[in-house]
Amino acid sequence: MASDGLRGALTAVLGGRGLLVQNYDSGPAGEPPAPVRLRKNVCYVVLAVFLNEQDEVLLVQEAKKECRGSWYLPAGRMEPGETIVEALQREVKEEAGLQCEPLTLLSVEERGPSWIRFAFLTCPTESLQAGWYPRTSLPTPLRAQDILHLVDLAAQYRQRARHPLLLPQELPCSLVCQRLVAIFTSVQTVWVLAGTVGTPHLPVTACGFAPMEQRGGIKMAVLRLLQECLTLHHLAVETKGLLGLQHLGKDLTDGICMNVLVTVAFRNPGLQNEPPKVRGENFFWWKVVEEDLQNQLLQRLRDSSVVPINR
Repeated sequence: MASDGLRGALTAVLGGRGLLVQNYDSGPAGEPPAPVRLRKNVCYVVLAVFLNEQDEVLLVQEAKKECRGSWYLPAGRMEPGETIVEALQREVKEEAGLQCEPLTLLSVEERGPSWIRFAFLTCPTESLQAGWYPRTSLPTPLRAQDILHLVDLAAQYRQRARHPLLLPQELPCSLVCQRLVAIFTSVQTVWVLAGTVGTPHLPVTACGFAPMEQRGGIKMAVLRLLQECLTLHHLAVETKGLLGLQHLGKDLTDGICMNVLVTVAFRNPGLQNEPPKVRGENFFWWKVVEEDLQNQLLQRLRDSSVVPINR
């Protein structure tokens, strides 16, 4: 029965679907984390990359005093009560004057859990006569150079999609947290870390807002959870990227859950064919025996088929 629940959860996450966050397995030291609130303790930014068939990019000219006249991709802060897609569509309408539909999440960028930006590959749903510029000859000055790698990422995705089309799932969450698909592989055998508190599940770690976790970024919450059950000094841990994103924004539920793919490996593998031992009783390694799920996980790893997370 435990395997049935884990199998269903893993299938849902690999398919880009969400799972309701009911609790978390690891939280920051001290007081339980308070619910996050936009414009109070978190800031989410949405950004749209439009790339047409002529390899042209849509840019907008800034009107704000501090960057007047410079060029940038349509972007802006989310407002309380919005879904991520609603915020994206509002910002594009306000800045570029057109309706749009997001095609896929391209990238997540973070400066710690209190500032996260969601970049989308987007298409217009109505014509626009101005603002398109050749990707290889963008106007100057740009407000910032940070959009260049996003434009390149969009072009690479158009040429060869490395991950399936992925849009946020509208599910409530009160915290900034991550659901881990933490895997250990050995000769075509795959193990996934599972939590035991309650019914067996994919573990969830809540991000903290203390200076150390803020400086270290959201990966600190992943390392914290793994430190609680594994001896990490002889292990290599790597967050590969996002398999899915969950957010609602309604009824003061401003939190997000990022479903992340994480690999755990021995620094000196030698003849190690079993996953590292788990300390305590709150976690265990679940051996994935279903060939289809094994293949999906291995393909995601082999092709880096995830949405990148950048700092």
